[in-house]
Amino acid sequence: MSATTEETRGPLARATTVTMLLVIAGSASGFARDLLVAGVFGASAGTDAFMVAWTIPETAAPLLIEGALSFLLIPYFSRSVEEGRSLREVVWAALPKAVLAFVLLSAATAAAAPLIARGLAPGIQEHDLATRCTQITSLTVLGFGLAGFCSAALRTRRIFGPPAAIYLAYNAAIVGAIAIGHDGWGITAVACGVAAGGLLMALIQAPSFIRHIGTPVRTGVATSISWTIFAPIAAFTLLRQAQVFVERFVASSLPPGSISYLNYAQKIAQVPMVASLILATVSFPVLARCVAAGDGAGAGRRVLADTWVAAAIVLPATAFLVAHAPGVVGLLLEHGAFTPDDTAATAWSMRLYCLGLLGQAVVGVLCRVYFCASRPSWYPAAAMAAGLALTAVAAPFLAIPLGVGGVALANAAGISLTAALLLGGLGAPLLVLPRRALLGSVGRLSAAAAVAAGVSFLVRPITADLSLIVAVPCQAAVTTAVFVTAALLTGSRRDLGDALRPREGGVRL
Repeated sequence: MSATTEETRGPLARATTVTMLLVIAGSASGFARDLLVAGVFGASAGTDAFMVAWTIPETAAPLLIEGALSFLLIPYFSRSVEEGRSLREVVWAALPKAVLAFVLLSAATAAAAPLIARGLAPGIQEHDLATRCTQITSLTVLGFGLAGFCSAALRTRRIFGPPAAIYLAYNAAIVGAIAIGHDGWGITAVACGVAAGGLLMALIQAPSFIRHIGTPVRTGVATSISWTIFAPIAAFTLLRQAQVFVERFVASSLPPGSISYLNYAQKIAQVPMVASLILATVSFPVLARCVAAGDGAGAGRRVLADTWVAAAIVLPATAFLVAHAPGVVGLLLEHGAFTPDDTAATAWSMRLYCLGLLGQAVVGVLCRVYFCASRPSWYPAAAMAAGLALTAVAAPFLAIPLGVGGVALANAAGISLTAALLLGGLGAPLLVLPRRALLGSVGRLSAAAAVAAGVSFLVRPITADLSLIVAVPCQAAVTTAVFVTAALLTGSRRDLGDALRPREGGVRL
């Protein structure tokens, strides 16, 4: 029997809606946070030092919240439930070992802070400041780990609200720390906010965790999680995050502020990418159940729908950001200490970085399939290693003619290669993927995005005299309208129907 029956359709639609609203709110609070950091601290050697330290939470988040840990625990918890075991007993049996691991990793990160700062950015001017901030942000390993464990358990129970709200708490802590300590602590205040926000992520989930999973229970259930199985998932996640390491390593030898330009560009460009993966995040337990039940056809339809939705969100955003990057960056960041020169450098980086957004979204959808099996595959790590190698080789060479934008372009090339390799490696027995249908639907959306980008460039002079607060929304509306029109003319109406229409084993979104 298919795991994605009629009974999942309504709950999945509601969960997707709730998650989308909370992610939008979290993204808005993240913008407020980034605006505050840019306005108060600008782009300087000091902010570069903090961005090096921010590598710790940026690495811990995909490893422990939305990525590797959830890829391990959600399929494990789902298989346990399918086998008739109590989720409460399984979760509480696994928690002590997980907490011990998080504490040890957090302590090791703090102890290695000087080496981390030097290794990530050997050419950075403020090495001592980077080390101090890294020691503070190392606490996020513990906070993010606890938050990720709670999120995985709740999502297995199909509770999505509290896990989606964690970034609101995280960003609130950072904004509060800046407001309280920016005069006395400088950029170190942001690091303190990051550490506090990580712990708050776990705390806000605790009431829901107790209510839906249950209180601690003595049980003879032994965890059958082999943490060595975590290795291929962690390797993939770390290799993916290592693209940021490469960027900062190369950018540390470019003019001061280059690391900050890349960071600001990514923060803006990744908003549509994160939004594009909301459905895949919500449907992951459904996908895991399909694979656990041996329903390869249902898993294939699930992946096809998730990929189409992701592409339909990220491609028009790519067209808009490539065409109107200076206006978007100027509207969002050019305040206080953030200068017009900073805007120009950030916009240039963002334009080239956006060329990899489709690859980012496709990797985010497809990697989940490989980790649903009882023994996760090493293939995604190998595919990511190939993409990372391309980024590492290309970044120094592209930085010579293109400056900081060359580093962003190398990132886009590397992740696009990984997406192609992951798509090429998918197939039975995990799922029956209609590869031709997937390529055709994404190709039609890509053509529509190309048309939208071209028209957007043509209409830029028309809005040149408007204020940014008026021009940018008008430009977004034009890009969206052209994309939708072009997509419908190229046949995407049928693709939309295939993605949303209830079918045997399908899900109404």
